[in-house]
Amino acid sequence: MTIEEFLILWLSGKLTVPVSGDVPTPMPATFVTLERVGAETVEHIRHASIAIRTWAQTRAAAGRLCELVEQTMEELTAETEISSCKLENSYNDTDLDTKTPRYQAIFEIVYNI
Repeated sequence: MTIEEFLILWLSGKLTVPVSGDVPTPMPATFVTLERVGAETVEHIRHASIAIRTWAQTRAAAGRLCELVEQTMEELTAETEISSCKLENSYNDTDLDTKTPRYQAIFEIVYNI
């Protein structure tokens, strides 16, 4: 299982909106996507940069969902596979192609999956 698959399953069990690795077709009104945007292994310790995007009908709703994701990710280290989870950055990231309001949060995760 990849770190992305693990996180999609984990977040799906915590949130009430769809969570996936790709934008669903058709697009729901509110949903979350996630992808690994960087990774490295240092002395057999795995690190990943994970971008989590929250999509909604308004920028305010996307921002609130992003805050919920950030709070939920604080619980991630309770899982035995996860050593640490740190929020690196969070910001408005409206999708310019579809004009859909979206926020993005970047997390640095140390894991053993």
